[in-house]
Amino acid sequence: MTRVWSEEAKLERWLNVELAALDAWAQVGTVPASSARAVRERARVPSPERVAELERTTNHDVAAFVDVVSSELGPEGRWFHYGLTSSDVLDTALALTVQDAGALIRDGIDRASEAVVARAQEHRDTVTIGRTHGVHAEPTTFGLKLLGWAFELERNRGRLDHALAGMRVGKLSGAVGTYATTTPDVERIACEALGLEPAPSSTQILQRDRHAELLTALSILASSLDRFALEIRHLARTEVREVEEPFAAGQKGSSAMPHKRNPIVSERICGLARLVRGYALVGLENVALWHERDISHSSNERVVLPDAFLAVDYMLDRFAWLVQGLVIRPERMRANLEATGGLFFSQRLLLALVQSGQERDAAYRMVQRHAMRAWDEGLDFRGLVRADPEIAARVDLDDVFDLRAYIRHVDVVFDRMRAEQVPEEVEA
Repeated sequence: MTRVWSEEAKLERWLNVELAALDAWAQVGTVPASSARAVRERARVPSPERVAELERTTNHDVAAFVDVVSSELGPEGRWFHYGLTSSDVLDTALALTVQDAGALIRDGIDRASEAVVARAQEHRDTVTIGRTHGVHAEPTTFGLKLLGWAFELERNRGRLDHALAGMRVGKLSGAVGTYATTTPDVERIACEALGLEPAPSSTQILQRDRHAELLTALSILASSLDRFALEIRHLARTEVREVEEPFAAGQKGSSAMPHKRNPIVSERICGLARLVRGYALVGLENVALWHERDISHSSNERVVLPDAFLAVDYMLDRFAWLVQGLVIRPERMRANLEATGGLFFSQRLLLALVQSGQERDAAYRMVQRHAMRAWDEGLDFRGLVRADPEIAARVDLDDVFDLRAYIRHVDVVFDRMRAEQVPEEVEA
C-alpha cells in the first residue's frame, strides 16, 4: 500500500495518463504518429527529487512534472501535455491509484473474512451467553457471533466495490469540462487505454461525491473492524476472560506490572477507526467546491486518501492476525453462562406459561418474581421455579430448561454463509 501511494508511483501514473492522451491525439490525427512514438520511446518517469526541485520555482507540481519530462524529449516535447489541464492528469491518475489501492483493501477483506469464517466453523456449537446492554440476555454460540462479523465484512466488500466503480472514471475534458482544447474522442480513447470509463460529465475536475463515497465506504469498514475489536476487548476483561489476544514469548504487557496481558491490537484498531471516520468527514466537506472548481480539496486529499487506505489496510491485516491467533476459552464461556443460575431461561418459561393458557402479564410477573429473587439473593433460578407448584403444574420444566433450544437453528445461518460464498450457477 505504501508503494501504491508513493511519489514514484504517482509520477509514473501521471506519465501514463499523458502518454495515453498523446496516443489518442495521434489516433484522431492531430499529432503526427511519429511524434507520439518518439515521445513514448524517450519519456521517462522523473525522480521525485527533480520534480520537487523544480516545483520550488514553479510552485505548481504538474507544471514542474511537465517541464522535467518534456526537457528530455527534444522538439517532439512540444506535444507533451497537449490540450490538457492539470486536473485532467491529476484526477485521471488518482482514479488509477484508487483502483490499485482498492484491490489491496479487497484482498485484506478476503483474508479477514476467511479467518473469521474458519474460527466460526470451529466454534459453531460453542455455547456462550449473549449480552444486551452489557448484561446477560440469552445463550448464543461463539461461532454464530463470529459469523455475523463475516456477513458484515461481505457487506463492506459490496460497499467498497460500488465506491471503486464510481471512481473507475477519467476526465480529459479541459479547463472547465467543455472539451474546448481537447475532444470527447481523445478522452474516450485515452480512458479506454487506461482501463477507465470517461466521466459522463466533469468540470475542471471529477466531482468529489465520488471520492466522498469512497472515503465513507472505508470509514464504514473501519467502523465494522472497530465493532469487532471492541467485542474482543470486552470479552478479554479479567472478569469475563472468554477470549485473549495472542501473547508472544518475551512480550511485555506493561513496563510496571509483569502480570499484564492487554488487548493492545484490538485497542489499536479501535483508535485508528476514529481517525478514518474523520477522513470521511473531510471527503464530505470536499463535495461543495466553488463553481467549476477550487483547490480547497487538493491539499487535504493528499493526506486523507493515502492515510485512509494505509490505515484500513493495516487494520485489516492486524484483524486477520488477531482472529487467527485468538485464544478462545469455552470453559470460561460455560462458567459465565452459569453465573446467573439459569436466569437466561426466563423467556422460555414465560412463553411456556402463555402456551399453557396463562394470561401474558400474569405469566410475566410470575417469572419475574423468581428472576428478581435469584438476581438479588444469588439463588438458582431453576431451583426456585421448580419449587413453585403453580408453575411446575402447568409446564414441562425439563423442556423449558433445555439449553439445546437456543442453538437448534445455528446451522441455518451457516448455510446462508455457504450460499453466499458459492452462488448458484446461472442457467445458460
